[in-house]
Amino acid sequence: MTQTLGTGPLLGIAAGAIAVLLFLIIKLRVHAFLALIAVSIATAFAARIPAGEVIDTVTGGFGETLGAVALLVGLGAMLGRLVEVSGGAQALADALVSRFGEHRAPLALGTASLLFGFPIFFDAGLVVMLPIVFTVARRVGGGVLRYGLPVAGAFSVMHIFAPPHPGPVASTELLGADVGLVLVLALVVAIPTWLVTSYLYGLWVGKRIVLPVPEILGGPQAEHDPNPPRPATVVSILLLPLVLIFANTGLDTARAAGWLDEQAAGYDVARARRDTGRPADHRLRRLVRARHPPRPR
Repeated sequence: MTQTLGTGPLLGIAAGAIAVLLFLIIKLRVHAFLALIAVSIATAFAARIPAGEVIDTVTGGFGETLGAVALLVGLGAMLGRLVEVSGGAQALADALVSRFGEHRAPLALGTASLLFGFPIFFDAGLVVMLPIVFTVARRVGGGVLRYGLPVAGAFSVMHIFAPPHPGPVASTELLGADVGLVLVLALVVAIPTWLVTSYLYGLWVGKRIVLPVPEILGGPQAEHDPNPPRPATVVSILLLPLVLIFANTGLDTARAAGWLDEQAAGYDVARARRDTGRPADHRLRRLVRARHPPRPR
């Protein structure tokens, strides 16, 4: 009889794997990808997966996840790069500050960062917005924290909660959830979180701790594109992933309600549907059934 591990030992192995992974990356400076592969293989052996199935399980999991995540994340990163290099961030931030007024500049910059946070990764978005934050802080006054915390918090919550960022997309794929519904719930959680922990807290702490703009970072900026895109164009580019995601969810809802025929020509293409039979998942299910056969009633 094959010896199996209970829930407690498996949770302990998972916690230990996470601790080892963080130790390798943070302390030993091992490349994250190499550390992830090594820890994944070690975890498989620790969980007593048969040696002949370890590599297939690891590579199958990587392949299925990357196949579902890479395209969406790659397209989102491409859109973010377009906005970054075209001067769109500066154009939209200036337009929002002008619309909200300088006394509400933290709200304007935070709103702009929430929009940029859809396709732009946290670090890239922060690098793009920091010169704008420093410029506004110099012009309006009030210190860096008053403007920087709403911006950093906006990129943070979007990167953590909202597709098309890698973490939310990978979680959605692994759980088999609808990416549109995940996005709706992400916004429901992310926006109030940003409002309390970044915007309101930034206003509060900005009054008590006034940090001047660093001279080394707050000097004159490089010349901007003399013909930047219009703010409306920037917003339309940033909202394109949302439109596509919600269109996919709408098609799925219409099919479930019987408004669309699933076998109709073009449905699979419009919804970008693919075969959801996942070899790695099937191998894992067979392994679980072999170790834990159903009890006869």
